[in-house]
Amino acid sequence: MRILKANWYPPENEELMRLFGATVDFDIDATPTSPDYRLARERSAAADALINCSATLPVPADLDDFAKVKIVVREGVGYDNLDLEGWGARGIPVCNVPDYGTTEVADHAIALMLALTRGTETYDRLLNSDPANGWSFSRAPLVRRLRGATFGVVGLGRIGLAAARRAAAFDMRVVFYDPHLSNGVELATGYERVHSLRELMSICDVLSVHAPLSAETQGFIDAEAFAAAKPGLILINTARGPIVNLDDLTEALRDGRVAGAGLDVLPKEPADRSHPLIAAWGAREPWIDGRLVLSPHAAFYSPASMKDMQRKAVECILAYLNEGRLTNCVNRQFLTTPLGKAS
Repeated sequence: MRILKANWYPPENEELMRLFGATVDFDIDATPTSPDYRLARERSAAADALINCSATLPVPADLDDFAKVKIVVREGVGYDNLDLEGWGARGIPVCNVPDYGTTEVADHAIALMLALTRGTETYDRLLNSDPANGWSFSRAPLVRRLRGATFGVVGLGRIGLAAARRAAAFDMRVVFYDPHLSNGVELATGYERVHSLRELMSICDVLSVHAPLSAETQGFIDAEAFAAAKPGLILINTARGPIVNLDDLTEALRDGRVAGAGLDVLPKEPADRSHPLIAAWGAREPWIDGRLVLSPHAAFYSPASMKDMQRKAVECILAYLNEGRLTNCVNRQFLTTPLGKAS
């Protein structure tokens, strides 16, 4: 069995070879990639299965290049960079790996919140630049008590629920908005539920985004949402950058409606220094200083999560091709042939 790993990035997991080397021939695309890169047709034609390792780069080849592929896996949670309908039209399931970094992302969301509300990033930076004058507890602008504050969650899936549990451990009130969950989830979790983003924005002290990127959520957190926000809101986004309209967030930060933001993801990655918000942050302009914390789409990462992600992607393929058992399929609505058999 030949598995092509496209848009690969290090570190390489030697455990894969130990676990699967006897049954799987890995063709790892170790070439630096860009949106214009194209896989060699002889490589794509030989693959029985395809793994897209990148969260943002699309599979850089035409679907017809993969004549033997029977299953496609996004090595990660998000799958907005895969052609679900195109693969489905060929009867090929597309799957993801939704459970490899749940705790890491939830931890990271809370860490971004704490960096702002406890001032840790600001204190460290001020002490590093001037240990004497930086020795002041009052220089971090967003320090506040979390106990009793409202933690809002957009998308109470695996990661959103994990983040909510962590916020509750800080004695925060947890409220969520997720129109795709059935009635009664609020009773099972013990968290409060609202039925509109506007209502959630109006009561939150901290809003944490955990929704997938889709046509529905593209630009979902926009000027209208910020206009409804409770003054002093802190926004955390560890989901996908395009869910938050960065221009509208910039204006909301400028006028003070939003007090601060912790962003692990951006609409354009790496960070675009030409954008006014990123430029102001980079220059440490006084109006944004201490109010914005960025990280490089790293919420998912730990050495353990990387190993889990790579292993689970291969296990998904083997389960389907060897057993006919399909897990985590994200394009069922587009499949033109019945599932359950790897023919």
